[in-house]
Amino acid sequence: MKTFALLFLIVSVLACSNSGKKANSDSALITFEKGTYGYDLNVLKNHTKPIELKNGNARLLISPEYQGRVMTSSSEGESGLSYGWINHDLIRSGEVTKHIYPVGGEERFWLGPEGGQFSIFFKSGSSFDFEEWQTPASIDTETYELVSSNETQAVFSKSIQIKNYNDFLFEFDVNRKITLLDNNELKSEFGIVFQEGVKSVGYKSVNQLKNTGSAEWKKESGLLSIWLLGMFNPSPEVTIIVPYKTEAESDYIVKDDYFGKVAPDRLVVKDGFAFFKGDGKQRGKIGIPPQRALPILGSYDAENKLLTVVKCEVYEGVNDYVNSAWEMQEFPFKGDAINSYNDGPLEDGSQIGPFYEMETSSPALALKSGETAKYAQSTVHFQGTEEELNALCQQIFNISLNEIKAVF
Repeated sequence: MKTFALLFLIVSVLACSNSGKKANSDSALITFEKGTYGYDLNVLKNHTKPIELKNGNARLLISPEYQGRVMTSSSEGESGLSYGWINHDLIRSGEVTKHIYPVGGEERFWLGPEGGQFSIFFKSGSSFDFEEWQTPASIDTETYELVSSNETQAVFSKSIQIKNYNDFLFEFDVNRKITLLDNNELKSEFGIVFQEGVKSVGYKSVNQLKNTGSAEWKKESGLLSIWLLGMFNPSPEVTIIVPYKTEAESDYIVKDDYFGKVAPDRLVVKDGFAFFKGDGKQRGKIGIPPQRALPILGSYDAENKLLTVVKCEVYEGVNDYVNSAWEMQEFPFKGDAINSYNDGPLEDGSQIGPFYEMETSSPALALKSGETAKYAQSTVHFQGTEEELNALCQQIFNISLNEIKAVF
C-alpha cells in the first residue's frame, strides 16, 4: 500500500541531494552544536521569521511560513537538546520541492484524507500514482497569518479552498492556537505530579475548522479530518509506546502492514500496549483503529533519558475516520485514529532522516454551513534521571521504564 511516509522520503532525498553546497551558509551556527535548540533556532532565523515562546528554560519554536508548525522545543534553553526533527538542508537550499515540501517539525497541521475517492491530494480522475500526488499548498507551502502572539501563546489563521477527488469544494477557515504550558498546567493537563528537578517543556495546540461555504459537508461527497503529525529525533534506544483498549471489538488491534509487515523484533503487541522501535533504521508504520484508541501515546529514549508524551482527543463511540489508502476504497471512513512511523533507508540506501513520527487524527468532520469543529493535542517532553522519569511513566502509562526497556 502506498502511503505518505514513503513518498516523503523519496521527495526529500531528491531535494536534499542538491542542497549540500548551501549547507554551511548560516551565520552564528558555530555558537551551538548540531542537535541543540540554539542550532535549530539559528537555522530558522537565517531563512524564516520564527515565533519563539519562552517560559524560563522551556522554549518553543513555531514557523508562520510553515503553516504555524511547531518546529522544535527544548527544556534547557538554547544549549539544550532540540526535540523536533528539522530538515536543515532543505530549508537552507531555498528550493520548494514538487509533491511535498518536507521541512520537518514536531507538530504540523495537516488535513486528511490523503488517498481514495475523497482524497485532497489527488485531482479528480487522476490515477493514484506518485506523479499525480500533490500535497495541497495550503498545508504545505503557504504562510499562515499570525493573528496574535505573546511570550507563551501564538495564534494563526488561514482561509482555504480545496477540491477533493470527488470535485466537492471545501471552503473553510483554519484557526490554530499554540500555548506553552507551565509546570502547573502540565500537571493538570496530564494528571501527574513530578519533582521540580525534572526538566520539562510542554504545549497544547487547539485547531479549529469553520465551514465558510454554503454547502454542508456530507459523507456522500467526502469529509475532511484534522491530522497532526510530529517528527522527532531517534536514537538506538527509542521505544514508542501506544496503549490500546484490550476489550474493544475491531477488525484488527494494530495495523502493521503499511510497508509490508513490521518484523516481530521491531513491534511487540501485548497486554494493552503496542511497543514500536523508533530508531530511524528501518521503515515501518503502525495504526490503531478508533475502537481501540486511547487518548495517550509516547516514547522513551533511554540513551538521552527523555520521555515524550502526546495527549490527543478520542471520542467514545465515534468510529468514522477518513481512510488515506491510495485506491478507490470500499470503506472510506474506516481509517486509523492514531499512527506511528519509523524512518529508514530506501532501497538504494539513501535516507533523508532519520526520524520517527507520532500522529493523531480527528474523526471525519461533517460540518454544516457556518459550523466549527475543534481538535486539540498536547505534547510534553521530560528529561531527568531514570528514577524521576520512571515515576512519571508509571503515572501516565501504568508501566515501568524497566518493562519498556526489556521489550526489545
